[in-house]
Order: sequence, then C-alpha cells, then structure tokens
Amino acid sequence: MALRTFDEVKLDIDDIETLLPQAKRQKTKDLLGLELRKLQTELVKLKDIERQANEGSKPLPTNSDSKCYTIKLTNYAWDDSDNFMKLYITLKNVHTLPAENITCDFEETSMHLRVNGLDKKNYHLPISNLCEAINPDKSYTKTKTDMIVVFLAKRTAKRWSHVSGIEKRLKEAKALPVPNMGDGDNAEAGLMNLMKKMYTEGDDDMKRTIAKAWTESQQKKGLSGPDFPNM
Repeated sequence: MALRTFDEVKLDIDDIETLLPQAKRQKTKDLLGLELRKLQTELVKLKDIERQANEGSKPLPTNSDSKCYTIKLTNYAWDDSDNFMKLYITLKNVHTLPAENITCDFEETSMHLRVNGLDKKNYHLPISNLCEAINPDKSYTKTKTDMIVVFLAKRTAKRWSHVSGIEKRLKEAKALPVPNMGDGDNAEAGLMNLMKKMYTEGDDDMKRTIAKAWTESQQKKGLSGPDFPNM
C-alpha cells in the first residue's frame, strides 16, 4: 500500500475533529478519538520522513551517531498559566548539545519532543492526547542548564487540570457516580471493574496512567499488592 501524503492525513484529522463534537454516543466518541490518535501518530512519522528527506546527505552531528539508543521519557514537571502550559524536562548536560539536536513537533492536540545524541543516547517525550488544544505556531522550546522547557501555547486562555487528556478522563471517571453498585465492597468492586474496562480498551498511555494511579492508591492504604490487574 502506497504511503499517504502529509496533506491527506491532515485532511482526515480535520474531518474527525469536525465529527467529534457532533458525536452523541460515548462509544462513537471513543472510536473517533482512537482513530484521531492513530492519525496524529502517522502525521508525526510523515514529518520525520520529510525532515530526513530535506536533510539529504548532510552529516549528522558528532554526538548523534549510529550507536545511540532511544529512551522514552515519562517524567516531567509542569506549570500552568492562562496562556501557556509549561513542561520542564531535566536532562543532564542537555545545554551542551547543538540546537539542531533538540526538536519538538507540535500539533493541535499532541507534542513530540526529541533530543538526539546526548551522551550517546536519544530521548523522546511523546504526549499524543493533550488535555486541551494548543496553537502549534506559537508553541516553542527553550534550553537551559540541564533542562528543556516546552511552552505549549493554549488555543483558549484557561487553566488546565492536567497535561494529558487521558489523565483528565481518568480523574473524571473516578468522580462519576457508578449506578447500581451499592455501598462498601460492591461500590469498590464496581469502580475496579470500570478501571479494568478502561485499562483493557486504552492505549499504552492510558494503561500506564491507570497502573500508576492503582499503585499510588495501594501505597496510601499501606498495601504492597501486585500491579494493576490485567484482563
């Protein structure tokens, strides 16, 4: 199957983003959201291919050689204001890298930060489902001593409750009353079933977020039980 063009994928994303607000059933919204994330990931890959093609035969920076392996970043601090969501990523000696070794692809609902050739390692921070829409053209990064700051320019000036939409939905799901569950053990079992369903149907980010919430909950109870039950 021929590789689709950047414009084709972007048009598909625009169509789904138009349909999402019109969807009434949650299942339909979930399916559209899943397809949207897939298309956004495809768009990022096409951008990488286009960037590599444009670079042509230019030599890679000295620090970015074939022996590098990629580490996926999951930890960062964040600070929220009306106009920007700021992410703080700590990486020792990152300020010593050439500027071209640090890139960040911004889309309306996603961002992918890449750091190449830092002490023979590449780093990748992907957030494919931001809590709210951003303005890619006004978003940017700054490199400081041992740190990268990502400035996500908000499409609408308002505070975010979380960085990712997955974290937001998980919190909202916990807060929702679950019907016909009763009290005590029955209520806890009902909530557990709901989280299991979200875990089973969710992507990797959703699974990681739910597992983290489960572990923290167990620790607060003074328990040292197993990881979140997988179904």
